Amino acid sequence: MSYKAEYIWVDGTEPTAKLRSKTRILADGAELPDWGFDGSSTNQAPGDNSDCVLKPVLCVPDPIRGGDNKLVLCEVFLVDGTPHPTNNRAKLRPVAEKYAAHDSWFGIEQEYTFFQAGRPLGFPETGFPAPQGPYYCGVGADEVFGRDIVETHLDACLEAGIKVSGINAEVMPGQWEFQIGPAGPLEVSDHLWLARWLLYRIAEDFDVAATLDPKPAKGDWNGAGAHTNFSTKAMRESYDAIITACESMGAEGKIEEHIAGYGPGIQERLTGQHETAPWNVYSYGVSDRGASVRIPWQVQVDKKGYIEDRRPNANIDPYNVTRLLVNTCCEALEKAGQV
Repeated sequence: MSYKAEYIWVDGTEPTAKLRSKTRILADGAELPDWGFDGSSTNQAPGDNSDCVLKPVLCVPDPIRGGDNKLVLCEVFLVDGTPHPTNNRAKLRPVAEKYAAHDSWFGIEQEYTFFQAGRPLGFPETGFPAPQGPYYCGVGADEVFGRDIVETHLDACLEAGIKVSGINAEVMPGQWEFQIGPAGPLEVSDHLWLARWLLYRIAEDFDVAATLDPKPAKGDWNGAGAHTNFSTKAMRESYDAIITACESMGAEGKIEEHIAGYGPGIQERLTGQHETAPWNVYSYGVSDRGASVRIPWQVQVDKKGYIEDRRPNANIDPYNVTRLLVNTCCEALEKAGQV
C-alpha cells in the first residue's frame, strides 16, 4: 500500500509570495523525507544552482483526496542546510522561543475575494453592483456569491484539523472571510497557509480564483485585510498590559517596521477611509474600527483580554506579522514587568 503526500511550500515571488505544491508517493507508514525542487522555477534560485530543499514541518489529513493521504507543509532550505532567505518561518522560530513564557495567542481574520472572468464574483459584466452595505453577513442569491465554495472549504479545513473558528460574507460581492485561531504564533501561521492552499485548490473545481489582493476593486469599496487579534498571558489578566502593548506599536521606528511587514500594497488599503487608519499614522482606541489597533469594548469592560491590529493586509505572510507583534509587544511587556 502507498499514500499521496502533497508537499506545500511558500515560494519567492515578489512582492507577494505564492503557494506551490507537488505530490510524492510514499509507502504506507513511511516517514516524510526531505525533498528537493527546482528553485529557479519558484523565484528561489538561479538556473545554474537551482536545487532547494523542502523540510516537512506539519502534516495533516488530506480532505480532498481522503483516505490515508496527507497535506505536508514545508520550510524551504538551501542545500547547505541553512534556511532559504525567503523562509520567514525560520525567522519567526527564535522570536517565538525567546518569548515563549508570554504564551502569545493569535486569531487571524483572513479576508479574500473570489474572481471569475476577470471581475469579482457577483459583479455584472458591465458597470458595478449596488453599493456596499447589504453584502456583509448577507443571505440570498442577490447579495451573496460563492457560498458553495466557502462551505466546501470550511468542511475541508475541519476535516484536516485546521484551527478554523468561523466564516462570514464580507462587505463587497464575492468577498469572504475565514478566521484561524486561537493558536500560538507558529501554529496560527502554519494553519493559515494550509487553509489558503485548500481555498485555492477547492476554488479550482468551481472555475473560480481566490485572491488576497488588498484592494481588489478600486473606488468606494472596502479593501481586504487580515485583522490580527493578539494577546499574551499578561494581557489576558491585566488592562495595564493591554495599554502597554498598544503603546509599544507606536514607539519610534515601530510604525514603519510593522507597516513594512504587513503586506505589499498597504498604502492602497490603509487610506483613512473604509474602516482603516492612514498607513503612516498610528492610533489605538476602544471599539474604534478607524484606528490602527482596536481594543474591543468588552476588553475595556473586563479590564483584560486582547487587541486587534487592523493594519495587516489580506496578502500578509503571517510568519512576519506574528513575529513583529510578539517581538514588539513582548519586549515592551518585559520592560514594564508585565509577564
